[in-house]
Amino acid sequence: MSGVDLLGVSKQYGKTKVIDGLSLHVQPHEFIVFLGPSGCGKSTLLRMIAGLETVDGGEIRIGGERVDHLPPGQRGVALVFQQYALYPHMTIRQNMAFGLENIGTAPDEIARRVDAAAESLEISALLDRKPGQLSGGQRQRVAIGRAIVKNPKVFLFDEPLSNLDAALRVRTRVELAQLHRRVASTMIFVTHDQVEAMTLADRIVVMNGGKVEQIGTPLEIYNRPATAFVAAFVGSPTINLLPVSVEAGVQGFARAKLSDGAAVETQVPMSQALQGEGVRLGARPEAIGISEADGSGLKGTAEVVERLGDRTSVHVRIGIGEMVVAEDSGTSRVRAGDVVTLTIDGSRTHLFDPSGQGYHSVVSDD
Repeated sequence: MSGVDLLGVSKQYGKTKVIDGLSLHVQPHEFIVFLGPSGCGKSTLLRMIAGLETVDGGEIRIGGERVDHLPPGQRGVALVFQQYALYPHMTIRQNMAFGLENIGTAPDEIARRVDAAAESLEISALLDRKPGQLSGGQRQRVAIGRAIVKNPKVFLFDEPLSNLDAALRVRTRVELAQLHRRVASTMIFVTHDQVEAMTLADRIVVMNGGKVEQIGTPLEIYNRPATAFVAAFVGSPTINLLPVSVEAGVQGFARAKLSDGAAVETQVPMSQALQGEGVRLGARPEAIGISEADGSGLKGTAEVVERLGDRTSVHVRIGIGEMVVAEDSGTSRVRAGDVVTLTIDGSRTHLFDPSGQGYHSVVSDD
C-alpha cells in the first residue's frame, strides 16, 4: 500500500495562484476527501497528483517515490472522472480490458482481473452489454471497475457521483465505502458535497481559495471547526453565526452578549483575541432548544417550520433581526408565526474572532 505526500505544492495560471505551497500526508489505505466550493483548487490538486496538470513548485511523492516529473501512466494511479468516458462501441468487458490490453497484459490475466472487478461491483451480468444499455449508476460502476483492474497504488475520484440522481448517489456512496474496505487501497476523493465527505472520509481536507482551512476526521471538522468558513461550509442546516460582544464570565469562560442584551454563558476559555468588534458566536441548530414563549431565554418568531420526520428545523427571527435555525423534536407543535423562546447550550457553542479563527468549548464532542 502506498501513501501520498504533497510537499509545498504550488500551481498558478498566469499571475493567479490556484494552489499556494500546500503540504499534506495521505496515509496508506486512507480514504481522504478534498472538500470545498467550486474554484477552491481541489480538482486542480487531484489532477496534479494524477499528472494531468504540471506542478509549478514543490514535490509529489507516491509510496515514497517522487512522481511529479513522471507521465500519468507511470505514477501508479487510476482516475475516475465525473464523466464516465466509456467507449460506446465497445462492450463493458472491452471497456474494462482496454487499458490492460494497451500495456500488453496477458489475456488470461486481463480476463481474471475484469471478472474479479465485475463481481465486486455486481456488474458481472452486464459485461456483454454496451454503455448505451446501462443506467447512469451502472456506467459509473463500470468506470470504477476500469480503474480497479489496473491494481493502482492510489485511486483518484473527481466528483464521480455528481451526475447521479439522489437515490443513486446514496447507493453508490455506500458501494464506494464497501469497495474501499475490499480493495484496501489509498483513495483520494474530490467533492463539494459535505454529505459525501462526512460519510466516506477517514479525514477531510477543507479547502478555500487554494489553501487548506482544516484537516481532520469528519467529527473533528464538524465539532471543532478551525475557522468560521469551515463551520459554515460543513453542516446542514448551516451553523448559526451571530455577532456578539464578549466579556469574561464564570470560571474564566467567555460570556457572549447579543446586541439585544441576551447573554450566553459559553464554555470557551476567555481570550484576548475575542475582545473587540467582529466576534461571532457559532451554534449549530441542535445546540439551540425551542420552547413556549413564556419561558426564559431568547425570544423570537417562527417564520419557517421544516418537518423532517425525526426532527423539525425551525427558522426563528430574533429581536436583533437575525434568522436563527433551531432544532425541535419530530413531533414539534410549533407553527409559522408562533412566538417562541430559544435556549442556547453554551457548552456546545464556538466563538470566532474577527479573522475567523475558531475557539471552542473545553467540553469534547469528538
